[in-house]
Amino acid sequence: MDKQRFRILTLNHISPHGLKRFPAEQYTVGSHVEDPDAILVRSHNMLKMDIPAGVRAIGRAGAGTNNIPVDAMSARGIPVFYTPGANANAVKELVLAALLMAARNLIPAIRFTEGLTGEDAALHKLVEEGKKQFAGIELAGRTLGVIGLGAIGSLVADAAIKLGMKVIGFDPEITVDAAWNLPSQVKKAHSVEELLKASEFVTLHVPLRDATRRLIGAKRVHAMHSGAVLLNFSREGIVEEEAVLAGIESGRIKYYLSDFPTHRLQRHPSVVSLPHLGASTHEAEENCATMVVDQVREYLEDGNITNAVNFPDVAMARESAYRIAIAHANVPGMVAQISTTMGQAGLNIHNMVNKSRGDMAYTMVDLDSSASAGVEKKIAAIGGVLMMRDVSVKPS
Repeated sequence: MDKQRFRILTLNHISPHGLKRFPAEQYTVGSHVEDPDAILVRSHNMLKMDIPAGVRAIGRAGAGTNNIPVDAMSARGIPVFYTPGANANAVKELVLAALLMAARNLIPAIRFTEGLTGEDAALHKLVEEGKKQFAGIELAGRTLGVIGLGAIGSLVADAAIKLGMKVIGFDPEITVDAAWNLPSQVKKAHSVEELLKASEFVTLHVPLRDATRRLIGAKRVHAMHSGAVLLNFSREGIVEEEAVLAGIESGRIKYYLSDFPTHRLQRHPSVVSLPHLGASTHEAEENCATMVVDQVREYLEDGNITNAVNFPDVAMARESAYRIAIAHANVPGMVAQISTTMGQAGLNIHNMVNKSRGDMAYTMVDLDSSASAGVEKKIAAIGGVLMMRDVSVKPS
C-alpha cells in the first residue's frame, strides 16, 4: 500500500530519541521545513506566529500549552497535542529537592559558607560559630499540602508519604484515573483555604488558566499556616508575586521556592528561584518527545486523537483502507449531514465513531470504497465543518 509523505517542522530542539520514531521513508523532519503538515514545539512562543495553512496538527513536547494559540487552532480544526505525565517524575524529583532545601535551610547555608574567608582553621571556627543559625527541621511528621492531584501532584504526594510526611490534597477536577493513582493516605481538603491552614509546606501542580491565575493571592497567603513554605513548580501566573512578598515580610511565608525567576524576586534572601528546571532532564525530554511523536503520527496517519487539549480522545481500529476524518462544531445534525452526503454518493459506511468535547466534535468514518474529490468537497462545505482529511491508505 502507498503511504502519504508528511513534513514536520520543529521549532525547538526535540530529543532525537523521539524524532527517530518518524520513519525516514515517510517523514521529512527539521527546523527549516517548509509547508509543514505538523509542528513540534517545546517553549517557542507561537502566539503571534503565522501558522501555515497546511498545518494539520501541533504537538507540544511538554505539559503546558500557554505558548500555543489553542483557540485559534480550534477554530481551524487543528488538534494541539501535549504530553501529560511524560515529565512528571522529573518535576517530582525537583519538588523533593526544593522541600529538602527549605527544610534544612540549604540555600542560606550555602550562601553563608561561600562568604567565608581565611585558612582552614579560621574557616572551621567560623563554621562552628555560624551553623546554629541554619538548624532545620526533618520532613517526617510534617504536613504537605498538594494543590492539583494530576500526574505530578500524585507522584509528589506518594513520595512525601514515603518520607514520612502527612499529605493533604485539593483538586476539584480530579479525574477518575488520577483518583485511582492517588495514595489512600492523602487526606482530602474541601477548599484551598482548608489546605493552606493545615499545611506547613504547600506545593502547586495545576495548569495556568483563568480559574487558576493568581490562585495564591493576598487572601490565601493570609490563610496560610504561619511560617509555611510555598513551592511553585507549575506556572508563574498561579502565584501573585506581590502577595508572596508581603507574606514573607509578615512572617506568614518562610520561603518561596519557584521555577520562574523574576526581577523582584531575584536575590531575595527568602526566595529560591530556579531557571525553569522542572522538565529539564535527559529522561523527561526523551519521554516527552517520544510521546508527542507517537501522538502526531497516529493522527496524521490514521486520524486517531490522544491527549489533545482542544479535542476529545478518539480512536478507531482500521477495518478498511478508506477513512475520512472530520473536525466540526458540536451541534445537532452534523453526523446526519455527513452520513447523508456519503450515502447520496453511493458510499457504504463500514464503521463510524463520533465524540465531542465542549464545542468541538470529531468524526471518523471508514468506507468500503474511496470517496471522490467531489464528495470530500461537499463534506468540507457543510456548515460547521472545520477541517476534513482523507486518511485513507490506498492500495498500490
